[in-house]
Amino acid sequence: MSVDHCFSIKGQGTVMTGTILSGSISLGDSVEIPALKVVKKVKSMQMFHMPVTSAMQGDRLGLCVTQFDPKLLERGLVCTPESLHTIHAAIVSVEKIPYFRGPLQTKAKFHITVGHETVMGRLMFFSPTHDHFGHKPVLDSFDFSREYLFQEQFLCKNLVPADGGEANQQAGQPTEGQCPLQQWALVEFEKPVTCPRLCLVIGSRLDADIHTNTCRLAFHGTLLHGLEDKNYAENFLPKLKVYKLKHKHGLVERVMDDYNVIGRSLFKKETNIQLFVGLKVHLSTGEMGVIDSAFGQSGKFKVHIPGGLSPESKKMLAPVLKKRGRASRGETTREEEGVERPEPSQPITLSLTFKRYVFDTHKRMVQSP
Repeated sequence: MSVDHCFSIKGQGTVMTGTILSGSISLGDSVEIPALKVVKKVKSMQMFHMPVTSAMQGDRLGLCVTQFDPKLLERGLVCTPESLHTIHAAIVSVEKIPYFRGPLQTKAKFHITVGHETVMGRLMFFSPTHDHFGHKPVLDSFDFSREYLFQEQFLCKNLVPADGGEANQQAGQPTEGQCPLQQWALVEFEKPVTCPRLCLVIGSRLDADIHTNTCRLAFHGTLLHGLEDKNYAENFLPKLKVYKLKHKHGLVERVMDDYNVIGRSLFKKETNIQLFVGLKVHLSTGEMGVIDSAFGQSGKFKVHIPGGLSPESKKMLAPVLKKRGRASRGETTREEEGVERPEPSQPITLSLTFKRYVFDTHKRMVQSP
């Protein structure tokens, strides 16, 4: 029951008035005030000044309990004992309010109104993977078995640049005219809140200047799953499979043999390349290779190509071999003087793509089979 008024009647007890949101109640039942962790027995009930013995969902009700100070509760929830729980974070299905100006950014703080409470909360937005963008929204549950794509901000069509294209898609941003039908946010509350599941959630910027002609309500949504464990970051969030899609690009520097090449410009000099050993890379000529080991101390690495280089790839890399050829120290042949080394017609690039799960404590890099 949602309580909107609480007062005492001398000789009777404390009366709480409100509307039953779900379920039913009968005379003599025990009720809990979850915000205070207090359980009381119903002494009497009235509807429109008429005594009743039971009430159900939708009824406007006044119920009387004893030995409870009305100053402790002005507005709040009353429920069957242990049916409502206090949560520290929640997964919310989110929709942006069109009149709110500006983006909804991950890590931004909003005033979150949930149940009868308004608290500050920090958000992290995520969406379905690209192949699930068109799936019909589900507003009564959350599927933890699926994978989700991390977003730097809530995806809106009016925020998509006209030249979005492939670069946006690789970065997890929508291309022009393409947005998921449903998006979610992990909301982390600054202090715990008590609310029912599937309740309305409103995000707002109540600190904005009230004299400006702007909408302060930013988004609304449905609370799909509450996290009751205070240590949810360690005990629960690793189950939430939200990942960032990472892309790295480098160049083939030279060929060692038909099955091995040396790459560069994919990693920084200080990068521990051993962490990337075993990951697949794709050459711009179509071959697939596997990072085999580091090569030297300057960020170069060895790539093994199980299927071998194609004849066309060898031809493209041949000028690179000639360009890299050097005479011994102190020697310069006459033929080399004034001769311009041939550049490859098209450099062969290396592409590395992998997932990194946001809540994976081991920070592992995962590639699709």
